Amino acid sequence: MPIDETLPFRPIRIAALTVSDTRTPADDRSGDTLAARITEAGHTVAARAIERDDVPTLVARLNGWIDDPQIDVIISTGGTGVTGRDVTPEAFAQVWDKQIEGFGELFRWLSFQTIGTSAIQSRACAGVARGTYLFALPGSTGAVKDGWDGILKDQLDSRHRPCNFVDLMPRLTER
Repeated sequence: MPIDETLPFRPIRIAALTVSDTRTPADDRSGDTLAARITEAGHTVAARAIERDDVPTLVARLNGWIDDPQIDVIISTGGTGVTGRDVTPEAFAQVWDKQIEGFGELFRWLSFQTIGTSAIQSRACAGVARGTYLFALPGSTGAVKDGWDGILKDQLDSRHRPCNFVDLMPRLTER
């Protein structure tokens, strides 16, 4: 997709959330991959955390970050599968005002090209909550790379044409 180099790049502030019952800062490879890609793209990692697979805990973290004016976007990794402990989409659904259905669809299409029919097990999703974008990616480093490189890198670049999520940010809370 085209980047219009004549336009200025507008960096945004992104919070990175790893959802896992077992990962620690020492072994959070998918969180590290996400944070590195955010920084390499010229954005700021405004916050970073690891939370366990628990809906109330995730909702509390999301609400805190959504209400923080220093955070424009939240990207999570993990908890999007189909097991009993995978609850990230349920937590996101409790906070968002609007779902962005096409994100999950496009993610699974991209993922299919890498992992084949196993992509169907992903419940990657996205939405908007009180003016903040939320994107939930699966917990593997490959999924983070697919989601960032294939979708978010461009959609979170203000120079991407014909449109991007950044240009819409001032209008997200319109009524």
